[in-house]
Amino acid sequence: MKLEDLRPQAAVRGILPDGLVTVVSVQWHGEGALSLVYRGPDGRVAEEILYRHDEPRLTVVEEGRPWSFDGDGALFRLVAEAHRIRLAHLFDPVLAVHTSLVDPLPHQITAVYEAMLPRQPLRFLLADDPGAGKTIMAGLLIKELIARGDLKRCLVVCPGSLAEQWQDELYRRFHLPFEILTNDKLEAARTGNWFLENDLAIARLDKLSRNEDVQQKLAAPDARYDLVVCDEAHKLSATFFGGEVKYTKRYRLGQLLSGLTRHFLLMTATPHNGKEEDFQLFLALLDGDRFEGKFRDGVHQVEVSDLMRRMVKESLLKFDGRPLFPERIAYTVPFKLSDAEARLYRSVTDYVREEFNRAEKLGSDGRAGTVGFALTILQRRLASSPEAIYQSLRRRHDRLEKRLRELEVLQRGGAALAALAGGKVLDPDDVEDLEEAPENEVETVEEEILDQATAARTIVELKAEIATLARLEGLAADVRRSGQDTKWRELSHLLGEIFTPAAFGESVAERVAPYGAGPIPPPTPSPRQKLVVFTEHRDTLNYLQRQIGSLLGRPQAVVLIHGGLGREERRKAQESFLHDPEVQVLLATDAAGEGINLQRAHLMVNYDLPWNPNRLEQRFGRIHRIGQTEVCHLWNLVAEETREGDVYRTLLEKLEEARTALGGQVFDVLGKLQFEGKPLRDLLIEAIRYGDQPEVRARLTQAIQESVDRSHLQDLIEDRALAHDAMDSSRVARVREEMERAEARRLQPHYIESFFLEAFKQLGGSVRQREPRRYEITHVPAPVRNRDRQIGTGEPVLERYERIAFAKDLIAPQGLSLAAFVCPGHPLLDAVLDLTLERHRDLLKRGTLLVDDRDPGTKPRVLFTLEHAIQDASLLPSGERRSISRQMLYVELDADGNPRQLHYAPYLDYRPLGPKEPKAEEILARPELAWISRDLEKSALGHAIEHVVPDHVSEVRARRLGWVDKTRAAVKDRLTKEIAYWDHRAAQLQLQEQAGRAGARLNSQEARRRADDLQTRLQKRLAELDREAQLSALPPVVLAGLVVVPAGLLATMQGKPISPSATSPDTQASAARAREVVMEVERRLGFDPTDREFEKLGYDVESRVPGTGRLRFIEVKGRISGADTITVTRNEILYSLNKPDDFILAIVEFVDDGSHRVHYLRQPFRREPDFGASSVNYSFRELLARAGEPA
Repeated sequence: MKLEDLRPQAAVRGILPDGLVTVVSVQWHGEGALSLVYRGPDGRVAEEILYRHDEPRLTVVEEGRPWSFDGDGALFRLVAEAHRIRLAHLFDPVLAVHTSLVDPLPHQITAVYEAMLPRQPLRFLLADDPGAGKTIMAGLLIKELIARGDLKRCLVVCPGSLAEQWQDELYRRFHLPFEILTNDKLEAARTGNWFLENDLAIARLDKLSRNEDVQQKLAAPDARYDLVVCDEAHKLSATFFGGEVKYTKRYRLGQLLSGLTRHFLLMTATPHNGKEEDFQLFLALLDGDRFEGKFRDGVHQVEVSDLMRRMVKESLLKFDGRPLFPERIAYTVPFKLSDAEARLYRSVTDYVREEFNRAEKLGSDGRAGTVGFALTILQRRLASSPEAIYQSLRRRHDRLEKRLRELEVLQRGGAALAALAGGKVLDPDDVEDLEEAPENEVETVEEEILDQATAARTIVELKAEIATLARLEGLAADVRRSGQDTKWRELSHLLGEIFTPAAFGESVAERVAPYGAGPIPPPTPSPRQKLVVFTEHRDTLNYLQRQIGSLLGRPQAVVLIHGGLGREERRKAQESFLHDPEVQVLLATDAAGEGINLQRAHLMVNYDLPWNPNRLEQRFGRIHRIGQTEVCHLWNLVAEETREGDVYRTLLEKLEEARTALGGQVFDVLGKLQFEGKPLRDLLIEAIRYGDQPEVRARLTQAIQESVDRSHLQDLIEDRALAHDAMDSSRVARVREEMERAEARRLQPHYIESFFLEAFKQLGGSVRQREPRRYEITHVPAPVRNRDRQIGTGEPVLERYERIAFAKDLIAPQGLSLAAFVCPGHPLLDAVLDLTLERHRDLLKRGTLLVDDRDPGTKPRVLFTLEHAIQDASLLPSGERRSISRQMLYVELDADGNPRQLHYAPYLDYRPLGPKEPKAEEILARPELAWISRDLEKSALGHAIEHVVPDHVSEVRARRLGWVDKTRAAVKDRLTKEIAYWDHRAAQLQLQEQAGRAGARLNSQEARRRADDLQTRLQKRLAELDREAQLSALPPVVLAGLVVVPAGLLATMQGKPISPSATSPDTQASAARAREVVMEVERRLGFDPTDREFEKLGYDVESRVPGTGRLRFIEVKGRISGADTITVTRNEILYSLNKPDDFILAIVEFVDDGSHRVHYLRQPFRREPDFGASSVNYSFRELLARAGEPA
């Protein structure tokens, strides 16, 4: 080929590696070079310079040029289907649901598909209640963004104790291989930066917030992420106090993360601590400009419904409209200490109080906080069990004695006092971090501090403390030996009541609103129920294991979960508790309070009460979560006549009063309770130290009553409903309707299964069915195996697969080996799609002829596949404008140029030409096809530009402009006030300076610079918002085309009569009459039918079940009585298999006397046809024999 052959509209191979291009224009530079402007298969225009030495690689295509319609029909169908599956999200609106191992609930669907996915870019706070399944929502979002090509790199930041759970969930449910950041991996990184090497990463919150080196690596320019998800994001908060903002290390990390990602998702069940200033500081992580600066005109609430969503447990519903969560109730179980226990309690509490007072006198030593922390641990263990306090006193006594001996040796060198002040020192931030640290880390620190921290300043004081400890240890040993454990006795009574069938309670009250309020009947005793018991300390855990095992007579009836267990052991304990009928009791520390689902049990005992009330809700949330079907009961054991017990008892009794009035929502605000502005922990310490003073006791009781006052709780509950979203039954019905439609048209499993089996064989692979619809792959060809390196998917393609499956329920059927779930995103399917398209993409533009066996006419039609995108004015790193929405559509044209838009792969209902039928060139030469020319592409484009594009643009524009306008107004308001403040401040300072009173901390120039910086920021942000609002439609691109040849035309060419099955069955008139008959039947049955035949969806009538959101999908076939066959298309069969319980084949039998009979056949088709089949003929008589009366 010569360069001179390159003329406008020529089709050229060799410019792009995997497709033809069309020449737009040519400009010569001398005789040996030219600039070529061309349009690629995706419609994009590009330019390239060509020289004479490029001629050998170029070919001008004559045969097989665009729209020569002489391509292989069978291959065309395969490649068109590969292209459709590659863009599966355009055809399946909830693709991630159908390709993940989850069954999402209505509130999860609306969060992902209504609240988050449409937002570009996504800056969002998901604040649903604990147990609502936020991890599932995040997983669906990640999977959808990957499918849309909008996400390659994702970072999840979460508390350390949840990292492994996130990794497990994302892999098990979504097949997303996330890596967890560890010190070893950081050091072993090949590039020196682990973040650059890992596209899907999980990092522990405190690992990032405390380590500046790691933050530097994270902030590297090339390490940007497409999405950052922060779980338990309330830990990133800052506080506004006394006119100043206190930024924590975690908040600074939040600011860093916000700046290095396009999409930023914060997840927390407690976004608001009751202070509006702190809440707005928190939201500044999502949009710094919108929440900039301090409150210049007083604190006021801001409208944030476009930035966040909050749903509370009580408002969540299932798809059938029933409440998702059952009711819940907590009981307070007071018990009185025996004389010996009371003596031990008084003695240890006196010791704790004296040591607290001594620690306070240490002043700025730095040890005061550490000693205080050690003493609170001791007091909590005292309340836990005689075993826990005895072991703690013994260890502390032994360690301090050992330390005394070391000090006596050092005394001669004068270093004794320095050594006495040594050891680990905790500041208030460290203590707060320990509240959230993994349990085994907390236990290590607690033991180290409890054994070492002392307020003694001299050896004499240390000796006196050791003597006190020896006396206390003796008292504890006496109680332990005596077996007088009244708390255990109370639990053993409770176990008897729970597991022994006996009269438990007579009255059962009617439930009254609000949900979960009023009396709730106690649980029915049964030896088969399961109970979770929470304790705070490992010594108590081991003690209870012995006691309960002995009481039940079966040690194997008790399993343990604590922070010292490895990942597998914890999972094993959890599984045996959930599924082994022999296991009745799970003993757990707070390691089970995070990230473990125990909804198999509905009964719980707090043997030890946590000093952080948020832990109460976390623990209760382990059983009160999705999947729980029983009312949840919780018993709190509280020691009477102890200082902290009295405080807790007052709190719990007030809470129960509030629950009776306000419902179970009171448990959700426990974490937000403040007492005189202080947390519960401080109140309990005050009770221990000063509880012997009547006025202090009265003040503490007053503080609790005010905090748990009904009106205050009501305010907190309503505060939780901030940016409140509710799921009423009509909204649930609408979501269910959308889900039913999406399920009917989903590609997974049937469309993908039949495509994969055919395409894989074409590429040389060998696959055998071993069990129904489960396959073994014995050989994966090398090109398929090597393809994963080129397309860069997360995991390699294997050489063989023991089993693969395409349906979720066939992955691990009972008694069969585990199968790989092949779906979009799986490396094997991605490799097959990529290779099929690379080898045969040309066919799509070349076109083919396919036969419509159901059309008895002689008028051919042309079917085009088009794609259309909308972009805004913001730029990608490559410099291209960003696409924000895409659509794919099928347009059919007839000889008169009339366009008709079709849905969902119409080419699958047409077949390739058979070997004994006329060749393509003969058919194309017929006069009936004379109107088919290359100009038809323009007609299809014209139809799309006139009718489809405007609707698409207006839908996207309305949504986008609403968000942009709201953000623009909020940003302008906040930054303008801030600029005005600093302008005014600069003028004030300038006057002071002129009068000789210069400020030490701030001068007028600094204030002026701040005002100028803010002005620049405002202009930059407004320009950014203008770019986001500037939407433009890209011209539609024709991707593929084919000629639809009617069966009648082929019969005419071959001189054959048209088969009766082609002429009688579905002529337009009888088909319309049959649909009318069926719709009348549906109305009589009480349903609400809609005719959808014209949309070619794979069914004819969609019938709504009023008030439920359920749909019936009905394919209508009208036949004259006595007909031989009924022809059903491939799409109709696959739709019926997608919705087997809701698909009906309605056969209308027309009788000679003008009457008709209607038959309904459910689950009409047993299996999908082979990929090559476009339709199947079924025996009319056999179908009637299986059908029944309409119902």
